[in-house]
Amino acid sequence: MEITEVKLLTIIAEAVLEPQLIEVVEEKGAGGYTITDARGSGSRGVRSAGWTHNGNIRLEVICTSDVADDIAACLRERYYADYAMVLFVTDVGVLRPDKF
Repeated sequence: MEITEVKLLTIIAEAVLEPQLIEVVEEKGAGGYTITDARGSGSRGVRSAGWTHNGNIRLEVICTSDVADDIAACLRERYYADYAMVLFVTDVGVLRPDKF
């Protein structure tokens, strides 16, 4: 079994940002993404789940290191100051590298 190492960029952010986040992910060359609802508590308090403007989403992108860096830099610059957002990058191995 051949495994190719890539990055998993995870973005947890306010649901109201979904269209803008998708636009950045696509602009920066990611081949796709997955979005789920998210809930929890952090520095900005408790966040409820659901697809309302009050909720959070979790957007995950499997991509190259360069694409992950470009997306993260853009999101930090545009949204970190004014919105609840957490970004983290994880090393992952994929079995179908042509998809990413």
